[in-house]
Amino acid sequence: MIVVLVQLVLPNIYKIEIPLPKNPLKAINSYVIKGDKRNLVIDTGMNRVECHEALVSGLTKINVDLENTDFFITHYHIDHSGLVSSLVNPGSKVYASENDGKVINSATGSDAHQYWVQLQNYAAKHGFPVELIEEVNVSHPGHLYKPEHILKITSVMEGDIIKIGGYNFRCLITPGHTGGHVCLYEKERKILVSGDHVLGNITPNISQFSEGEDALANYLKSLDKVAALEVDLVLPAHQGIFTDCKKRIRELKEHHFSRVEEVWNIIKEHQSINAYETAARMTWDMRGAWEDYPVQQKWFAHGEAIAHLEYLYGLGRLALNSGDNGLINWTII
Repeated sequence: MIVVLVQLVLPNIYKIEIPLPKNPLKAINSYVIKGDKRNLVIDTGMNRVECHEALVSGLTKINVDLENTDFFITHYHIDHSGLVSSLVNPGSKVYASENDGKVINSATGSDAHQYWVQLQNYAAKHGFPVELIEEVNVSHPGHLYKPEHILKITSVMEGDIIKIGGYNFRCLITPGHTGGHVCLYEKERKILVSGDHVLGNITPNISQFSEGEDALANYLKSLDKVAALEVDLVLPAHQGIFTDCKKRIRELKEHHFSRVEEVWNIIKEHQSINAYETAARMTWDMRGAWEDYPVQQKWFAHGEAIAHLEYLYGLGRLALNSGDNGLINWTII
């Protein structure tokens, strides 16, 4: 029998802890806001039985009927969006940013193969071993636990207001963790539903898997945007609720600035090196040798290395070039 943790956070706002089996994050917080006529579920978990049972059990405990429930997806990652297709009813609305809504459906629908091939080609160009790509294909949660079908998504924009349960939540587009990550801010109560943008005890992964963006620069800018707000309570997607938002933002920025210098020193030492080789030399919380890391951890570490390399490139501190093998290498300017 599944044991579900349900917490009343504020009047009409509940937190349901959804397990993420065999995932380093262990669980995701799904927030439920009860309204007079309709309810809102913020993030859902993966499309797997354990997540479905936990969320439905939690909703039952607080007397929430899915027939009268809408959904808000803070960003496209599968632990936030995967279960939505199993919960929606014909009358349900699914809110997400335009950017991340498109990604959810691109990775799910008839173009899914093309979507994943583009990601893999980009990773291979930055040194991710081709022989490991097929292993990523087989084991990536985005393949295994994605929505069952294309979703009809209502796009939200900066400043849109969602009124529910006596609250007025304003949409804040906060790119970085993904290209269209959205936080919700309640100005009167000073509440921030932060998704994966600001987490209390862990550092959000800032990765880059496509051309034409600077994920870390976007993230740092989005942190400054949120730091300018008056926030008394942060409702994050993982681990515990916390209060000192400004302090946590300072810590996150210091972490990434330290990371940037670490990456710069790696390039300085090795003269010309690709992103995968850089990731193998960075410090990670996971113990053991890089060669022994699970392929999924290598994949996300590789994406994070690219994000920090691109940030240095944007600052004019690095140059990039394509070698004879077609791989992109980075050098000190």
